[in-house]
Amino acid sequence: MTNTGLNKDVIEKIKGVFALHSEVDEAVLYGSRAKGTYKPASDIDLTLIGKSLNLTIQQKIENELDDLLLPYKFDLSIHHQITNKDLIAHIERVGKPFFVKH
Repeated sequence: MTNTGLNKDVIEKIKGVFALHSEVDEAVLYGSRAKGTYKPASDIDLTLIGKSLNLTIQQKIENELDDLLLPYKFDLSIHHQITNKDLIAHIERVGKPFFVKH
């Protein structure tokens, strides 16, 4: 993965949250951290892929990420619920696989 500005420990903690939810098939990193143009205070843009994902699960995951007490803001979305065509195109263009369910 491109240099995201996130150390291995942080990445593993985030992946650990996704692994707890069978509904998450994949998480894709996009935005400045995927492009390598991040700043220290840049948020972590992630979109989740999975047929049975819904707002309730997204909120639960957001709370669990918050409970990690990491010094980052998360921008979490569910890919199949994104309606902004420009955002979808951006994710398809610069998105990097962050988590893939085994």
